[in-house]
Amino acid sequence: MLFVTLIVRLGVVQIVQGEEFSKEVSKTESDYASFPAPRGKMVDRYGRVLVDNKDVPAITYTVDKTTKASEKIDTAQKLANLIKVPTDFLLEKDRDLQDYWLAANPEEAKELLSEKEIEDLKPADTYKLQIKRVPKKELTKIRNDEYELEVAAIYTRFSSGYSYEPQIVKSTELTDKEVSIVAENLESLPGIDVITDWDRVYPYEATLRPLFGSVTTPEQGILQERSEYYTSRGYARNDRVGKSYLEYQYEDYLNPRKARVEYISDNSGNIISEKVIDEGERGHDLKLSFDVELQKRVDEIVEGELRSARSRSTLSDRAFAVMMDPNEGDVLAMAGKQINYDDPSGEMLDFSYGAFATQYEMGSSVKGATVLAGYQNGMPHGQGYYDRKLNFKDTPEKGSYKNLGYVSDYTALQKSSNVYMFFVAMRIADFNYVENGPINISDDDFRRLRNYYSQFGLGVKTGIDLPQESAGLINDPDQGGKILDIAIGQFDTYTTLQLAQYVSTIANGGYRVEPRVVTSVHAPVEESSLGPVVKEHTSKVLNRVNNTPEDIERVQHGFKLVTSSGTAKNIFNHDVSGKTGTAQALYYGPNKNQWGREVNNLTFVGYYPSTNPEIAFSVAVPWAINDQEPYAKNIASKIVDAYVDLQNQYKNGTDLKATTTDQESTEEKSEAEEQ
Repeated sequence: MLFVTLIVRLGVVQIVQGEEFSKEVSKTESDYASFPAPRGKMVDRYGRVLVDNKDVPAITYTVDKTTKASEKIDTAQKLANLIKVPTDFLLEKDRDLQDYWLAANPEEAKELLSEKEIEDLKPADTYKLQIKRVPKKELTKIRNDEYELEVAAIYTRFSSGYSYEPQIVKSTELTDKEVSIVAENLESLPGIDVITDWDRVYPYEATLRPLFGSVTTPEQGILQERSEYYTSRGYARNDRVGKSYLEYQYEDYLNPRKARVEYISDNSGNIISEKVIDEGERGHDLKLSFDVELQKRVDEIVEGELRSARSRSTLSDRAFAVMMDPNEGDVLAMAGKQINYDDPSGEMLDFSYGAFATQYEMGSSVKGATVLAGYQNGMPHGQGYYDRKLNFKDTPEKGSYKNLGYVSDYTALQKSSNVYMFFVAMRIADFNYVENGPINISDDDFRRLRNYYSQFGLGVKTGIDLPQESAGLINDPDQGGKILDIAIGQFDTYTTLQLAQYVSTIANGGYRVEPRVVTSVHAPVEESSLGPVVKEHTSKVLNRVNNTPEDIERVQHGFKLVTSSGTAKNIFNHDVSGKTGTAQALYYGPNKNQWGREVNNLTFVGYYPSTNPEIAFSVAVPWAINDQEPYAKNIASKIVDAYVDLQNQYKNGTDLKATTTDQESTEEKSEAEEQ
């Protein structure tokens, strides 16, 4: 009977369930791994490549489902004898060293737990307990042993991802010798491979580098503060991502589609085949609004004038200039320079982001907005006031740089009358001037004047497609008289980009246009030209100011009087309209010993040509030693000359748009440096 029962059971297993068991034995699983692909490129408005990629080698480690911790330790020890890896990140982080110690010392790790704890606790809970009990002296011992610290660093890289996901062990500062010796020893280094990764290159070297932003290294991986954002989009932890500015802002487009490999493993986890299922593709390309040749010239001009200012005063350490299309909002050039305070040789730093991220009192440049605010409030065209010193109770005497006598709206701009703007502010506040009388101004009066200014972009963000833009600083007034200071640009602070948007609004007839740096996004193609448009960043009008065309025309005429016969006469070689500005301010720069010292912020806003303007621009040179320095006017005049000269060259067919030679020479230089 037992024999019959056994035969029946075998029959059931073989005949009834045989097919099911056969399928289970032959069952396979698929896993997928992704490999690096380069990010998208960036080109200027004429197609000149500004940001590109180059191939670089990288050493990777891939763990499968059967890999044990002891095997990873063994491979890490062998690899540490062949390459040098950074270990700084382990000096302060105990957790990575604790994980390494437990993997490298399994017997000692068991002794950290009692038999009862092992029986009663789940594996995850026992590991947490072991982590807490790793002796501090063991961590100190690792940190004091250079070789073991490198092994720990490599092991940490090995363990930073998922199965079948290649982890970058080293790519930056990887030498040819290291690549060669690792490649020769791959058979004894299971899981290790040498692959082709990428790195960013900049054909125009330092030009616009801060605005392009930077990218994390493979060792850094995704930004921890945005980890949820990245993981929800399928990023691996060691993926390279944009850290700042354009690389950060346009991450969703610049990020590539990575190459994908399918690994098929049997029931025991052994890989039986692999195949490439997606070759991958670089990220989308960005077409930028910049004219890189104009940017180079503006950079040189700003730097030259800043060095002149620096020779007069060590407090003058920065200068800015922004040029944009007043109708479309394209930023053609954005220059910012800063002298390194800590460098005795006067190292010049690129501070282009300071044009939209730092703010200053801008002085009389804002008076066009003050006059237009007066018109909105009901002030008639041709309104005149007598410019003389004004005296208020408990307030220092206020006036222009000299008594200008009777001034109209035109001559108030032409001669830069402070007193005229004071009367406009008092009119907006419905306050009548009384000699030696008090200034009765309410919070609503401040709010009303600032609301007028915000229509032009003063005191609000411009909307530029770059992160970390400042809206300027709207200060809290401690007395009513501060409204008079606001009217002449002496209290609230603005960015150089806000000034450019404000003067663009006047130049184009009253439309506040959003500045843009990226004009379009393109699909990647193999050719050097741009691919099909994926997204068009169209020009955007944020608002129309509440002024009539006649209002705008009067201020435009006043701006023309400034350059033809006013405070900026004999400055320009071309038909420019604009407004000068000087703000008496207090120094608050890097030299803390000089904080609170009286300085002058020199500014200029303008547009060219006066009729149907092609460009609008703003210039700011903070913290000059006196109000007669010419640096802002010089920059304004020279950048207009540079623009006109380049346009003539473009029209005459000068081949400034060709980038092949520039790129080839840059690549040759890079290759020579590597050799």
